[in-house]
Amino acid sequence: MIEDISEIQEVTRKFERVGAHSHIRGLGLDEDLRAIDVADGLVGQKRAREAAGAIVRLIKGGKMGGRGILIAGPPGTGKTAIAVAISKELGKDLPFVQLSASECYSAEMKKTEVLIQAMRKAIGVRLKSVRKVLEGEVVGLDYNMVPHPYNPSMKVPDSATLTLATTEEKKSFTVSGRVAMQFMQDGISVGDVIMIDRESARVARLGRSGRGEKSYDLDSRDIVPVPDGKVEKEKEFVYTVTLHDLDEANARRPGLLSIFADTSREIDNEVRQAVDEQVKSWVEEGRAELLPGVLFIDETHLMDIELFSFMNRAMESELSPIIILASNRGYARIRGTDITSPHGIPLDLLDRLLIITTELYSRDEIKEILKIRAMESDIEIEEDALDYLTDIGGKTSLRYATQLLAPAAEIAGLNGNPKVTKAEIERVEGLFVDVSQSSKYLKEWEKEFLQ
Repeated sequence: MIEDISEIQEVTRKFERVGAHSHIRGLGLDEDLRAIDVADGLVGQKRAREAAGAIVRLIKGGKMGGRGILIAGPPGTGKTAIAVAISKELGKDLPFVQLSASECYSAEMKKTEVLIQAMRKAIGVRLKSVRKVLEGEVVGLDYNMVPHPYNPSMKVPDSATLTLATTEEKKSFTVSGRVAMQFMQDGISVGDVIMIDRESARVARLGRSGRGEKSYDLDSRDIVPVPDGKVEKEKEFVYTVTLHDLDEANARRPGLLSIFADTSREIDNEVRQAVDEQVKSWVEEGRAELLPGVLFIDETHLMDIELFSFMNRAMESELSPIIILASNRGYARIRGTDITSPHGIPLDLLDRLLIITTELYSRDEIKEILKIRAMESDIEIEEDALDYLTDIGGKTSLRYATQLLAPAAEIAGLNGNPKVTKAEIERVEGLFVDVSQSSKYLKEWEKEFLQ
């Protein structure tokens, strides 16, 4: 039986995943770079946020070349949050690459290669190109079909006559069989708005023209306006790539066996030097602009003396990103040596860094952060439950308290409660253990564990 559908309701779904720092929108500073108590998803850490705001201004002004930043503080005090907030303040134009120091130790390539690839991913190149294009609405498209040279029973386009129209004029063109075949493969038809690069003959469909076209409630094609001006015009295109993208493009060798090449292989220094020279010439000619971004390296104490020495030299390079390190260690041994140093970082590198420190959160700040995390996760929680969860965060850690939110909300849903109550918080507290409880458990049952 076929039912008559009289009404179609639009349902919009989007991929949404709540991460540890998905609620952060920026540093939460006013015009004078003073930190607001609660703003842009950040709470407290005023001195650290104000220092980060000054660094953002230096980066945007191009005055941070050859320098690095260290964000140091106890676990769970917002070091990564501040680094993410810096990336939000810099905007989408400047690249932001996040790397854990443990990722440098790859079995596929040298550790210094992993680091230098990450550094070059953090440097953008904004390329400007003026191209001659044909742009307009397709108002006529006639194919000249001929038998296929290898299969006479099948016909292929030998050429085509294309007519494009803008709001001002209409023009016809004869295109080759290769371009005509591209039209057929892309499904281009009368009513489409297209753009063709005259030099490369690359065809791009911009959408469907709404002029004189029957509109549908359900249609997968975007409706775009008919272009203004002439059909033949010069247009400036701006697109951003990274130095690593250019490295990979120049390192790739054409040929049949190239399809079997390992995409994670190392890149020769000669290739990088050639790319650097090319980029410098583009910048001098006004065809490109360098965008030094940010490389954020977490768990810095896991780096060894070789990586630290390499970073020391790399920071002095002309093409170097802003490097932000994060450490939650006090005095620690520098990996690969017997030397103990603050944060496990060599003193000569520490001397090059602007150091930002974070502090433990107060009870009111923990409560505000938990409230923000609950709102971000669409979890409603009663006030007494929030107070109890805040006490847990003060006794254990903010991370542990935050992790209890989601299971408490699940149990509240099973109980039919629209809001998380204190009873649900108490139940999940009994189901899971924090670090101190886990340590106590290990000591109690130490003999039962495998050694």
